[in-house]
Amino acid sequence: MSELKLKDLYDGFRDPQAIQALAKLIDQEAQKLNKSIGIMEVCGGHTHSIMKFGLNQLLPKSIRFIHGPGCPVCVMPKERIDHAYALSMQDGVILVTLGDMIKVPGSKGSLQDARANGADVRFVYSPMECIKIALENPDKKVIFFAIGFETTTPMTSALIHQVLNKKITNILFHINHITVPEPMRVLLDDENSIDAFIGPSHVSVITGSKIYEEFPRDYGKPVVVSGFEPVDVMQSVLMILKQFNENRCELETQYTRSVTRDGNFQAQKLNELYFTKREHFRWRGIGDIPSSAYRLKDEFSNIDAEVIYKDILPNESIDDHKLCICGDILKGKANPKDCKVFGKGCNPSNPLGSCMVSSEGACSAYYKYGNLI
Repeated sequence: MSELKLKDLYDGFRDPQAIQALAKLIDQEAQKLNKSIGIMEVCGGHTHSIMKFGLNQLLPKSIRFIHGPGCPVCVMPKERIDHAYALSMQDGVILVTLGDMIKVPGSKGSLQDARANGADVRFVYSPMECIKIALENPDKKVIFFAIGFETTTPMTSALIHQVLNKKITNILFHINHITVPEPMRVLLDDENSIDAFIGPSHVSVITGSKIYEEFPRDYGKPVVVSGFEPVDVMQSVLMILKQFNENRCELETQYTRSVTRDGNFQAQKLNELYFTKREHFRWRGIGDIPSSAYRLKDEFSNIDAEVIYKDILPNESIDDHKLCICGDILKGKANPKDCKVFGKGCNPSNPLGSCMVSSEGACSAYYKYGNLI
């Protein structure tokens, strides 16, 4: 597709007239409903689209967005950041990870601090860059600190596949991949005001929309899998309101241009080859969630940095700064403006919590699009 056609496509999904037309339809449906509805957008990408385009200001007061825990950097607990820090400080190690991890504070500091202290920490856009780094540094151990939801898990699987097939012996893995449905269940089992979900489309491209079927069926909460453009989000809100007005509770897909029920079988098969579920994983601000993350299977312990470096990796759970309310924000119980230090003691240059660090974090979105920069 030509650059011009791509631009026209994206312009269409951001067309102000289309957004305003959807806002009017939403208002009509909201008046029919005659009650308040809380819609959680699970993914931080949706949160940024909502704030950037002012979608929250276009909705009637009876409809509100609730920001969810779908930011992989935001929910990474301090002890896992401490793992990355400790690994980076080992002699002969090059730690490689994705760029959003650079400023996330652990108890020892961030990876940016580790670099300032002499560690060789590198940030990449694609995990495959690890192969080039490893081949250029045959005397070093390259450790890939892998993060992300189901969206990025296949990229790590593909890297592992290449490393094993090419018999590259100086790449290790520290796996921190997490999954979406488990925290959604935890939030619904807790007291909250979530009436419906906007599901992340990029996760669903891999897993298929089927991973959300339990929420309408078992919890009575509609789910609409949505794209990230403003027209996508507004159309998804409209679809949710229509479900309420028509006394339906279903899983629907707005992002039909890429999401199917069953997802990407090839990616799922590759993940199953190398990964198994952890019994437990602690989410920053939320707590321990069983079966909510992956680890390498036992037969791949020879490339597992958690096994090889287990003696130097801290195990203690570490709480966030006392003034930080990221936990409540990630649970959908507060928004950034409820935090006493938001935009003051906590800002992108001096983040107290992870929600301000990540490009997908709710605090980052409020700061950036709330005219605080």
